[in-house]
Amino acid sequence: MTRVRKAAKAKMGSIRIIGGQHRGRKLPVLNIDGLRPTTDRMKETLFNWLMSDVRGAQCIDCFAGAGSLGFEALSRGAEKVTFIELNKNAAQQIRSNISLLGVDARYVQVKIGDALKVLSTLDSQPDLIFVDPPFNKALVQPCIDIINTTLAKEGCLIYIEHEAQGLTLALPSNWRLHKEKTTQQVCARVYCVEKSG
Repeated sequence: MTRVRKAAKAKMGSIRIIGGQHRGRKLPVLNIDGLRPTTDRMKETLFNWLMSDVRGAQCIDCFAGAGSLGFEALSRGAEKVTFIELNKNAAQQIRSNISLLGVDARYVQVKIGDALKVLSTLDSQPDLIFVDPPFNKALVQPCIDIINTTLAKEGCLIYIEHEAQGLTLALPSNWRLHKEKTTQQVCARVYCVEKSG
C-alpha cells in the first residue's frame, strides 16, 4: 500500500448500523474536526425509545455529519430521510454510503448547507427530527425555534442531543418530554409535539 493510500485510509473512520435491515453493516466516515457521531450505546437507547415510531416515518437528520441517525432510521424502515450537512465532503460521504447500501433515491435526500437555513426552506412536516449539532456552538435553541415555527406538527417526535453542562433551553409549551437520558457529557431527550392551545 502506498504512503498516499495509507494516509487516506487513516483519515477514515466508520459507523455501525445496529438494527434493522442493514444491522451490523459498517459504513466509512471521514475524520473531520467537529464530526461527532452518536455513540452506539446512545443510538441503541434512542432507537429503543423510538421502536414503534420509525417504520414508515418521514425523518430529518439535521447536522447529519456521518449520517449515523438517519442511516439507522432507514435501516429500521423509515419511509424517507432528509440529511442536512454543512460540510461538502461529509455530505458526499453520506451520498456514497447511500449508494453502498443500495437505498432507492426516492427514499433519501441529501441537502448541503447551513442546517438552520435549510430547515427554514423545507415545506414538508416530518414525523421525526434528529437535532444533534456540534457541541458548544449555540445551535440547539435556534434550531428549536425554526422547527417550532415551520415544521412541528402534532405528533412529531424531536430528538435533541447536546452537551450536558451549561445549556438551558426555551421549549415550546406544547412540546412534551417523552424520554430522557443524561450522562456526564451528553443530554439526550425526545419530545413529542402536542396540539397547540
